[in-house]
Amino acid sequence: MRVADVVTAYDIRGRSPGALSPDVARALGSAFAQVVVLPEGGSGVVVGRDMRATSPALADAFVEGVRSHGVGVTLLGLCSTDALYYASGARAEPGAMVTASHNPAGDNGIKLCRSGARPVGRDSGLGEIRDLAQWILDRGALHTSPATTPGEVREVDLLDDYAAHLHSLVDLGGIRPLHVVVDSGNGMAGHTVPAVLTGDLPLRLDQLYAELDGTFPHHDANPSDPANLRDLQGAVVSAGADLGLAFDGDADRVVVVDERGAVVPASALAALIATRELARERSLGRSSARPTVVHGSIVSRSVLEVVEEMGGRLVRSPVGHSFVKAAMAEHGAVFGAEHSAHYYFRDFWYADSGLLAAMHVLAELGRQDAPLSHLLAPFARYAASGEINSSVGDTGAAVERVRRWGQERQAREVEGDGLVLLAEDPYWCVSLRSSHTEPLLRLNVEARDGETMAQVRDAVLDLVRQEA
Repeated sequence: MRVADVVTAYDIRGRSPGALSPDVARALGSAFAQVVVLPEGGSGVVVGRDMRATSPALADAFVEGVRSHGVGVTLLGLCSTDALYYASGARAEPGAMVTASHNPAGDNGIKLCRSGARPVGRDSGLGEIRDLAQWILDRGALHTSPATTPGEVREVDLLDDYAAHLHSLVDLGGIRPLHVVVDSGNGMAGHTVPAVLTGDLPLRLDQLYAELDGTFPHHDANPSDPANLRDLQGAVVSAGADLGLAFDGDADRVVVVDERGAVVPASALAALIATRELARERSLGRSSARPTVVHGSIVSRSVLEVVEEMGGRLVRSPVGHSFVKAAMAEHGAVFGAEHSAHYYFRDFWYADSGLLAAMHVLAELGRQDAPLSHLLAPFARYAASGEINSSVGDTGAAVERVRRWGQERQAREVEGDGLVLLAEDPYWCVSLRSSHTEPLLRLNVEARDGETMAQVRDAVLDLVRQEA
């Protein structure tokens, strides 16, 4: 077994059963205790899991590895990833979430964090955990320095506390009545959305696929794929709803559909939330310096323009939650966003939360009478392709073909994840990068208008998918 086969740049992901087996999870739990928990003087870890068929066994094995070092474990049971981050932040303990997020049913994974939901990624301990777990597996040893007594285990239910914390950050009490359709994709939003968006709020909820089912019988819990949004789009239009919300499998990501059934670009949503967070920062008078917003390297130029117009300062981060969180903590950023519909909040321990992002949209929409499409129009300044994935045999050759194509058109190559090409007259931007979690090349194109975007998109896709 090769632990390196399931460790990515910022989490653990692989086929299960298969490369990510209980034995690997057990070794990873032991390594996590030794690399993260014990050096920080910690005595406890919070562990949650999603609804996938292999999640209980993987969680049990991981917990066994942690406990072998005398470290106690608090079991959250079924929860979303952002609820795990809440537990880690509120309890000041490291955490582990067993989930493969949006990946297909045959995959699983583990997301790790230090106390206070601080990230564990390539540059913050994940490589050490990988190497130590491999050492443990190679020697058939569960641990290197066993504790006399395994750590204690207890179960807690923090769902209500998590919901209360979200409501302390975004007040929905005074909004106008809204009709909302929610597609949970049979993922963990089916567990968390009712706890957060029901009760005395002026919200009418229509829920699609709220039953927890890790086989994903209706569609994959990946809202980045347009095919997985069709049911939500149809339900919003047929019901005359104000908007729709689609969550990924572990509910740390949200995609929004407006009242017309149109998918809201993630960058338009990011710009909207950024204006709210920057305005709130200014109203509270928290700092005399320019508040910072961290952005992934692929977000729209419109986000950058909006933040600068609001008097904010921009910091670019590599793609991936561990990198964005680390950059936010380093700069004390008030908000962070990625093109993949991950939204990060300083007041949520710099972590990402799909529900918190959705609550910002509901709060802003509920303050005025215009439809969502009208509210977001000022933030959709450029035409975007959305993320287009291609399975390519020789990714290096494909990237090089696109690089030469850009050079022939005097496009400037700029720093970013993978290949980023920028042209100014007319404006267009191409981002082409390898996925950290799947064997794919991911393409994003933005341009000043739809015609230019389509021309650039089609030309690059022809090169990417060209047979060698």
